[in-house]
Amino acid sequence: MKKVEAFIRHEKVEEVRDALSSIGIEGMSFTEIKGFGRQKGYTETYRGARVTIHLRPKVKVEAVVDDSAVDRVIAAIGESARTGDIGDGKIFVIPVEYAQRIRTGETGPEVL
Repeated sequence: MKKVEAFIRHEKVEEVRDALSSIGIEGMSFTEIKGFGRQKGYTETYRGARVTIHLRPKVKVEAVVDDSAVDRVIAAIGESARTGDIGDGKIFVIPVEYAQRIRTGETGPEVL
């Protein structure tokens, strides 16, 4: 099993959710976060004063999937979240060593 984490734009949440659902991914989490990458933030004027915003709002998408689904998940997120502009986000894949459904005690891929 692998955990796929993606950091995407807010306006792409519905498209990413729909894309993952269309390939059969039933469980996923979305979390509002703030951070920065290469953009490093931006400067804007607020009430006449110049303010530097260092942390950009993003959404973190998390899904634990079977190894056989990882490539499809990456493709679905990449295609649905891409705008072609700086700040589209990133995708990371992390190994999952153990999973257990608390209600039934099931472990391993059956949890998915």
